Amino acid sequence: MTGARPSSAPAAPAARAPVTRRLTLRARLALLTAAAVALAVAACALASWYLTRDQLYQELDRRLAALSSGPPGPADGGPEGDRPPGGPWMAREVQDALAACSPTPTADYQSVPPLPFEIFQVVSAQGRACTIPGAGVLDVTAEDAAVARGERDRVSRDGTGVTARGQDDRVRVLTRSFRTRDGTRVALSFAISLDEVEGPLDNLTLLLVAVTAVGVLVSAGAGLMIARAGLRPVDELTGAVEHVARTEDLGTRIPEEGTDEIARLSRSFNSMTAALAASRERQRQLIADAGHELRTPLTSLRTNIDLLLRSEAAGRDLPEATHRNLLAGVKAQMLELSTLVGDLLELARPADAEPVRETVALHDVVTRAVERARLRGPGLTVEAATEPWYVEGDPASLERAVVNLLDNAVKFSPSGGTVAVRLADGELTVRDHGPGITPEDLPHVFERFWRSPSARSLPGSGLGLSIVARVVAECGGRVGLEPAPGGGALARVRLPGTPAPRD
Repeated sequence: MTGARPSSAPAAPAARAPVTRRLTLRARLALLTAAAVALAVAACALASWYLTRDQLYQELDRRLAALSSGPPGPADGGPEGDRPPGGPWMAREVQDALAACSPTPTADYQSVPPLPFEIFQVVSAQGRACTIPGAGVLDVTAEDAAVARGERDRVSRDGTGVTARGQDDRVRVLTRSFRTRDGTRVALSFAISLDEVEGPLDNLTLLLVAVTAVGVLVSAGAGLMIARAGLRPVDELTGAVEHVARTEDLGTRIPEEGTDEIARLSRSFNSMTAALAASRERQRQLIADAGHELRTPLTSLRTNIDLLLRSEAAGRDLPEATHRNLLAGVKAQMLELSTLVGDLLELARPADAEPVRETVALHDVVTRAVERARLRGPGLTVEAATEPWYVEGDPASLERAVVNLLDNAVKFSPSGGTVAVRLADGELTVRDHGPGITPEDLPHVFERFWRSPSARSLPGSGLGLSIVARVVAECGGRVGLEPAPGGGALARVRLPGTPAPRD
């Protein structure tokens, strides 16, 4: 019995997600400009249409009010009231219409004198439509009935009706109160066709739609031109950025014209590329200086180790003093390498990295550094006078900086000399009696890897004072080096702090 064979059909590839294409900034600006202008034009067109409509309706209501008012005086000898238009004939028609009160219109319009109304009818006090022969009929609303009962004087509204010729029509209606000869209060409704309003409004609508469409097209073209003109500096900036990314040429600059946002962006880009170029130059210089400083101890190490290996391979022991000197040299060069690597690691720490901040007893740091300096300069006298002073900073970095200051003083002090260390009121001073500093060397003493010509033969990498300046700056202090009265050098370090620890 054989089992079912597995299907060998390849699996269907997974459907790829659709790629969403966003409009370019130029297209978005043009689209936004066109939309803004279109909305403005449409709002103006709509406001114009409503204003024109209101004006036409007001004019129509004024015509209805003027045409529906008869001459004042008694109505055919009855109580005082307004005569309906048409004089005595219309008064009789109103009376007859009330007597019959038929809501069915009659088409006997040949016998009706010409009237300025499309439709004319009487509304009884009961709210019923009482038609006049040849004058059509209107729908009666609650507002018309309220006028007929005397609750309101008049009302204007839109409505529908049937003309004397039997045609349905939309009309503007004015219903006003009227009192007959026998004192009966009724309402007369006068209507004029709305064709006089809707016709011009329809024409105005077409015109405004056409104007809006033209405005949208014109605004789209104007928006595109504005976007092109406004984004031309951005295109230049984009080209410069692409050039820098392609060639890594940080010397590229963009013209900085004007004071607008684009000019600010150009200045920011130029400042950024200048900062990057300076950083690259510092990095290149650091690598070159580090390589130069590492070459000497490495060469000495290689030479001493080669001598030891050759002696071992030849089976000839070196004299005890020579062997000891070689090992001491290896140890000294290893110590120098360790110090140099430590200094490089300290300087390689990013300047924007958040340093450790805690309360440090600076007088204790100075005391420990003085003890280390006495061990490194056994033939020197290191005098120390410290007062309590507490600062905010990194304890390890502060101790390294103070040790570097004392090492520098020890290195340049003559045998049997004195190094005076004093800490008072937040100022640390270190004075030696060495050769001092020339005015030409003072501007360079805190530069990386810089060493005066007289110190080239002495051990050191030229990084000690650079580390001191960096640590002091991170603590918000100041450091300076100056010639001391009577010879030697005087280092001054001022750090903000307090004589007692803060709570």
